[in-house]
Amino acid sequence: MSTRVEEIHQAGTRDGPLMVAGVAYQSRLLVGTGKYKDLAETARAIEASGAEIVTVAIRRTNIGQTPGEPNLLDVISPEKYTILPNTAGCYTAEDAIRTCRLARELLDGHELVKLEVLGDEKTLFPHIPDTLNAAEVLIKEGFKVMVYTNDDPIVAKRFEEMGCVAVMPLAAPIGSGLGIRNPYNIQFIVEAAGVPILVDAGVGTASDAAVAMELGCDGVLMNTAIASAQNPELMASAMRKAIEAGREAYLAGRMPRKRYGSASSPIDGTFF
Repeated sequence: MSTRVEEIHQAGTRDGPLMVAGVAYQSRLLVGTGKYKDLAETARAIEASGAEIVTVAIRRTNIGQTPGEPNLLDVISPEKYTILPNTAGCYTAEDAIRTCRLARELLDGHELVKLEVLGDEKTLFPHIPDTLNAAEVLIKEGFKVMVYTNDDPIVAKRFEEMGCVAVMPLAAPIGSGLGIRNPYNIQFIVEAAGVPILVDAGVGTASDAAVAMELGCDGVLMNTAIASAQNPELMASAMRKAIEAGREAYLAGRMPRKRYGSASSPIDGTFF
């Protein structure tokens, strides 16, 4: 990064590290660990992404609960990354709460979790009533909850008010790669938020990640877009750059949209 760009970053009153539950992170890209062909590919892609927060599906990934099988923590060290246990695959509040408690036990008292309670197997949309119930219990038990939700601004604000440390609205169904389907709702959520807003689910390629950041999101969490690419390591690198570019564009402030053309070179004062 050039000295001039560094100066602009430092002067920007709205920028700084991503703050989650009082911890500062330089990367605004969060990544998952599922769907890779093996642990070696997982490690290479995550390294290329530059991510500092790595989410792990406790119900689907071994981090010590199954002795004798490959352990993800052998290649994704908790000393290097913040491990974010998630409740992927849970369809009831009870299952999600139980999964978070297991994660805390496996990770020596770890309190930061990503909560998701799914509504059905086809859309993988969140079950909002059960998510609210689970969040309430987990927050009372001392968990720091990052919550997956739909793109409803009212619901997003409710999660913030009850004490979630980050709200994570979907861009589109999990694993769909459709990109942000309702940018206006995402922008409404961002504008009203007092906690980090991170787009979660539906990103398909680098331009989708850039759009999320240009809308003012604090970060993006993704898995399938990287893991299912033909070259996951290269896609991870692309996503890293897209997040950075989108953030810079947001801070720079885009030009207003106009209905008609406007010459790049003014015609006033031309000689002929």
